[in-house]
Parts: sequence; C-alpha cells; structure tokens
Amino acid sequence: MENNNIHRIQTDDREIILIGTAHISRESAELVERVIEEERPDTVCVELCQSRYDAIMQKTDWEEMDILKIIRQKRTSLLLSQLIMASFQKKLAERFRINPGEEMIRAVRKADEIGARVILADRDIRTTLKRTWRTMRFFRKLRFVYELISSIFIDEEISEEDIEKLKERDALELALQTFGKELPEIKTTLIDERDRYLARRIDDAPGHKIVAVVGAGHVPGIRENLGRDIDLAELNEVPPRGIAGRYIGWGISVAVIGLIVAGFFHSGSEASLNMIKWWVLVNGLLAGLGALAVLAHPLTIAASVVAAPLTSLNPMIAAGWVAGLTEAALKKPQVKDFMDLKSDIASVRGFWRNKITRILLLIVFVNIGSSIGTFLAIPLMMRFLN
Repeated sequence: MENNNIHRIQTDDREIILIGTAHISRESAELVERVIEEERPDTVCVELCQSRYDAIMQKTDWEEMDILKIIRQKRTSLLLSQLIMASFQKKLAERFRINPGEEMIRAVRKADEIGARVILADRDIRTTLKRTWRTMRFFRKLRFVYELISSIFIDEEISEEDIEKLKERDALELALQTFGKELPEIKTTLIDERDRYLARRIDDAPGHKIVAVVGAGHVPGIRENLGRDIDLAELNEVPPRGIAGRYIGWGISVAVIGLIVAGFFHSGSEASLNMIKWWVLVNGLLAGLGALAVLAHPLTIAASVVAAPLTSLNPMIAAGWVAGLTEAALKKPQVKDFMDLKSDIASVRGFWRNKITRILLLIVFVNIGSSIGTFLAIPLMMRFLN
C-alpha cells in the first residue's frame, strides 16, 4: 500500500511500519484499519498511555472522580489542564464529526480482531505535563496559566485546512500551542522527549512485524531515534522543584514576619499593627475577589478572605484549596455534574455551569488573587518603617 503517511523501516529480522495520523481525521482512522488488516502485524503500538487509553476507551468515567480527594492531593491544576485540552479536542471533534483519538480506538480494536498484541507506547500524560511545568520559569508559568484560562473563553472557527495541518503536528502539541506559542519548554517535553520515548517502546515491542500508530508530527523524531540506546527511566523522572520554587514561599513568610517585627522595634507597636492590617486586608480582599469572580457561595468568599492572609504565610497550604473544599462542601457536585462533564467542557457555558469545573476555576482564581495580594501587600507594609 503506497501512502505518504506510511513509513516502512526494515532491520535484520523485523519490519516496523509507522503510520502518521491526525488525531481527529476520519481519513487517518480508515487508513489505520486498512494497514493493520492488510499487514497482519504481530504487535500494534499506539501513541497512548494508560491514562489516555482509559479515557478514550471510556473505561474510566468521570463519574468515578472524587473532587475532594483531588483537591487534597493538590492535583487540581493538572486536572484543569487535562480538561481544557480535552475541551479543545472535543470542539474539533464535534465540528468534524469524529471522536478524538478515533484512529487509536480503531487500531486497538483491529489488533484485537486479528489477534495482535497491543502496546501502549506513549509516556503517561501526567508525567509529560509535570515535566513541562517543572522546566518552565516562573513568569513563563504565569503566562501559561493566563493562556490556559483564557483559552476557555475563545471559540475560534477551525477550517478543514487546519485539520490537515494536524497531520504535520501532534494534536496535544497543537492544543498547548494555543496556550503559549512562545514557550520553547513545551516542545522539548511534549514532542522531543516523547519522540525518544515512543521510539524506544517501539524498539522493545515483540514480534517480527510491528505497526506503530502515532501522530504524524512524531514520525521524523521516531525514525531518527529508532535503534538508539534511550533511558526510559530518565524520561519518566519528574524533575524536583527548583531551589527558588522550594524556598521562595518560606522566604516570603520569613520576610513578612521579619518586616512586622522590624516595624515593632523600629517604629513602634502601631506600625506593626498597621502592617498586619494591610497584610490581612490586601490578601483577603484579592482572594475574595477571586472567589467572587466565579460567583462562589458567600461562605466560600468569606473563607477565602479569612484563609488568604494565613495561607500566604504557610507554603504548605493554599487559599484556593480552602476555597475549593468549602465550595465542594456547600455545593457538593451531584452525579449529574460528573455525567455531564464530558459534554460541558465543550462550551464556555458548560465549563462555567458545571460544578466540578467551577470549583477548579475557583481554586485557580483564589490562588492567583492571594498571590497578587502577597506581592502588593509587602510594599504597602514597608511604608510604615519610618
């Protein structure tokens, strides 16, 4: 079968057939089925990790999600990122009437049909996102968060030509590029590292004939890395937080407390009281505004106002988590919210209406408000050092 999206690599005793696909292209899905049917490979490798496989095959439904557990485990940012990317692909899928990852679904089903082994060859998406986040600098992270949140409210028209461009780039890459086009860290972790990971997993696949179904943007990198000695453990390792990330929170706490103490000895008790007043006022006000922005329950807004001045002095706790837990207790998501999540993330209205996504947005907005409050309060406090 001759096709520009089919690439054959012959080694001593095995043949690897790479199929470059667009993840929401009906033509790609049909091509995958035809190639597997005609080639009858021993193994089919697909560009999926276990998490994405479960999501695509609908083995793990949103109804099983425990929002309180996610907040306590500090995984809200990761979940929000995944939901926004899912929203992006769902919008494309609804416009062109094909499920995202349809070619992967068909590859797995066709492999089962012919008795071929299935290998989930991609790195876990959670590891990819964590490595991406950890390699970004502070101000890049701020921009990334801004682009991420703002992307929810942008509904640009997508053409057939745009869909064809997906055959030149991975769908996840395209999704993240809409959040930050000038973030080179994204390409390294999202594309280059995964090229190496996929190549090694394909190399390790058993059998004499292997069909690998991957996003077309990965094909050049995979071909370049096939046969190389690649350490998967290294690619799976999540980098530790940088020194600044580990100590900046405690540094701010020490600086604020030191400022209050210095104010007491240098300018008297009244100065210290004024510093405390401004710290509490600015932190609480901006965190409360963050909660108000997503129309949180009045008690949640109050909890945000009270928590922010305290949590800003303790990096182990965030005001947003307090707000999220409070909102979840007051407006506990119902089964319907979990069942509707897959459809709600496809629209701004649905994202805003669903209690789960509202809680995630609440956490982000309150944390942002509290962080801004911290940096604004310090110079205001310093005015009392006379």
